[in-house]
Amino acid sequence: MDVRIYADNAATTKLDKAAFEAMTTWFLEEYGNASQPYAFARKPKKALADARATIAECIGALPEEIYFTSGGTESDNWVIKSSAFSAPDKRAMVTSAFEHHAVLHSCAAIERLGYPVAYMWPSDEGYITPEILEKYITDSTQLVSVMFANNEIGSVQPIRKLCETTHTHGALFHTDAVQAVGHIKIDVHELGVDFLSASAHKFNGPKGIGFLYIRKGVELPPYADGGAQENAHRAGTENVAAIVGMAAALKSNCDLLEQNQQHILSLERQLISRLDEIGVTYKRNGGDSRLPGLLSLSFPGKDGEAILHRTDLVGISISTGSACDSVNTEISHVLQAIRLDEDYAKGTIRISLGKNNTEEEVEQIAAALAKILLY
Repeated sequence: MDVRIYADNAATTKLDKAAFEAMTTWFLEEYGNASQPYAFARKPKKALADARATIAECIGALPEEIYFTSGGTESDNWVIKSSAFSAPDKRAMVTSAFEHHAVLHSCAAIERLGYPVAYMWPSDEGYITPEILEKYITDSTQLVSVMFANNEIGSVQPIRKLCETTHTHGALFHTDAVQAVGHIKIDVHELGVDFLSASAHKFNGPKGIGFLYIRKGVELPPYADGGAQENAHRAGTENVAAIVGMAAALKSNCDLLEQNQQHILSLERQLISRLDEIGVTYKRNGGDSRLPGLLSLSFPGKDGEAILHRTDLVGISISTGSACDSVNTEISHVLQAIRLDEDYAKGTIRISLGKNNTEEEVEQIAAALAKILLY
């Protein structure tokens, strides 16, 4: 296959060259353990401090509020499980029904141990509003967790207002911001969040590394016991190279945030325009406030998985909102949560454009969809 068009940036992103180059020294030359007391550990230790400061600056945090993890999944698990286990009276948690499985499965785990969890159903457009939250939260709620932007339909949640509602009831607020960090402006102190999860490979950094923001003054018990790394909150020798790469990638994206957004939005408009021109019937999911470039498109009477496989045959990588086996079509929990009609849900695909995509690629994606959907 000579041509490969990658349009699944919500799944992972291409590593920035600058991030790769920033990492090499810490693999090959300055490979010391940052926790050691001798001179060879000084540069890795400083690299960690510099990366922490860079990441903090990118999201409006303090350096001491940034804790390195293996990614968004670990960060989500840490907040949900440690928050639950630190409440001996088994106070309740509130989340949404269309979170990433890193949140949903963590909630299921604490439920099995007797910690109550309430699942909010979003609006049909894919939003959790303060009015919805008020129906579920009580003064005995321990934690509220709502993702910043949905990974399937792209809907960006009103995080600041949700934080205000949560704090009014004396609870803490966590957001899985894996899809949002590095793609839209985030200032954690302005938003008022207590915890925020992020993953480097979603913003052109390396895989297997991420961070958790913990607001200063908020107590969160360690998730992993062992050494005293990460201010005794996350044991284990730090992956210095990956952390440096993550910081470099995030800074690059944040420095060019507006430029990247305009480019991606232009590609998005181009694709929608082409679909309209060819006369395809579709519904775009996710309401009006969405992540740039993330298009959840539902084609009634079509098979989303078949569309995925046919685009793959011509070298185009996209995602889908349903999975089929020999007997059934399983519609994703996100599409079920927004109550999307089954005929549309089965024909749902996700195209997520990134800063490295081009106008020519969008033309080829539109042409491929036209051929698949109309012939």
